[in-house]
Amino acid sequence: MITALRSLAFMLVFYSGSLLLVLSALLVAWPWPAGVQVIATAWSRFHRFCTRWLLGQKIRIVGDLPEGRYLYIVKHESMFETIDLLCVFDRPVIAAKRELLDIPLWGRIARLYGLIPVERSAGASALRTLRAAARAATDQGRAVCLFPEGTRVPHGESPPLRAGFAGLYSLLALPVVPIAVDSGRLSPRGKFMKRPGIITYKVGDVVPTGLDRREAEARVHAAINALNPLSSAA
Repeated sequence: MITALRSLAFMLVFYSGSLLLVLSALLVAWPWPAGVQVIATAWSRFHRFCTRWLLGQKIRIVGDLPEGRYLYIVKHESMFETIDLLCVFDRPVIAAKRELLDIPLWGRIARLYGLIPVERSAGASALRTLRAAARAATDQGRAVCLFPEGTRVPHGESPPLRAGFAGLYSLLALPVVPIAVDSGRLSPRGKFMKRPGIITYKVGDVVPTGLDRREAEARVHAAINALNPLSSAA
């Protein structure tokens, strides 16, 4: 019963606040373009506040998170990390499926912020778009984050990486920081009920540039699934 009430409170407070922040971002977008990034960061902090004090979810980061010209590859289990990454990094650029950027109001702000639209059926042209946007972001000192599984995955599952990771790894020639996250334990995809507890980010060893595709994919795949039940028991 308490979990249900907490989940309801989160939904009401977070989504109401989100609407106000999106409208605020639209208002400042023309006279103050940089304000979109400021408001987006505030939105992420507001989300973290709501998850902490309404849902009872705490966050911890295990391992050292390097900063610089890296490609950050993140496990994707929940909506949680898509928003919370703006607290983890400074103005990160995140690759997101194109359909999300078609959402009224929010999609426009996402584009202004710098999210990279990924057209899954576009093949090589999608990779070129990703490469250009990622290079521009790293030149600005912004982190580039990619969810290599392409969609949210239930906690404990470890599907193969999509082909886009290998292509981007080769084209960008950036070392990779793989990050596991177990948000799906507490906030599973498509579920109203969100449970209290600790959501963990686990930073894996840096994967250097120049590896062949199979080795790079194997290292990243193992690292982002390090918090899966069988992996975490090892």
